[in-house]
Amino acid sequence: MEDGEIEPSNNNGMTIVETERLILREVDAATDAAFMFELLNAPKFLKYIGDRGVRSVGEAASFIEDKYRQSYRVNGFGLYTVELKDTAVQVGICGFVKRDTLPSPDLGFAFLPEHERKGYGHESASNMLEYGRTKLDFDRVLAITSPGNEASELLLLKLGFVSKSPVDTAGERVNLFEIYLKKD
Repeated sequence: MEDGEIEPSNNNGMTIVETERLILREVDAATDAAFMFELLNAPKFLKYIGDRGVRSVGEAASFIEDKYRQSYRVNGFGLYTVELKDTAVQVGICGFVKRDTLPSPDLGFAFLPEHERKGYGHESASNMLEYGRTKLDFDRVLAITSPGNEASELLLLKLGFVSKSPVDTAGERVNLFEIYLKKD
C-alpha cells in the first residue's frame, strides 16, 4: 500500500444502502479512522464544512464514536461511509444530520478530492433520499451549504432540492435548501 492510500474497509459497518457502484454503511472506528482523518482534513472539507479539530487517526476514531455512532444511537440515522462496491475503498460520506437549529433532518455529503466528479455524490445522495423516504419515513429533508460552495449547491439542485432563504445556524450564515419526499 502506497503512502496516502486508504486501506479498504472490509465492510465492518452495517450496510444501509447498496447502489450499482457503491455501498453506504455505518461509519466504523476500527476500519474508518484513517479514512475519516484524511476526509476531515481535506482542504474543501475544512473550507466549506469546517475544522472539526481532528489531528490524528486516534482522534478520528474518537470523533467517529462521539459523533457518527452517537447519531445512530440517538436519532436512528446519521452520516455513512460511502465505499466502492468492487474494492471496498472509502471515497466519502453521505447521510442525514439532525441539528438542533433546523426543524428537519438535513442531507450531508463529502468526498475525498480524488473521488470527486465521478458521480458518487449524486449516486449516494439520491439513494439516501430514497432511504429517507421509504425506511425513515421522512416527509421533508433540508440541506445547508456554506456560501460559495457551488459544487454542493449544483448537486442539491440536480437532486430536486429548492433553494430557500439563507439562515443562521450554529452562529454561521448558510444557504438553505429543502426537498419534499412524499407527494400528497
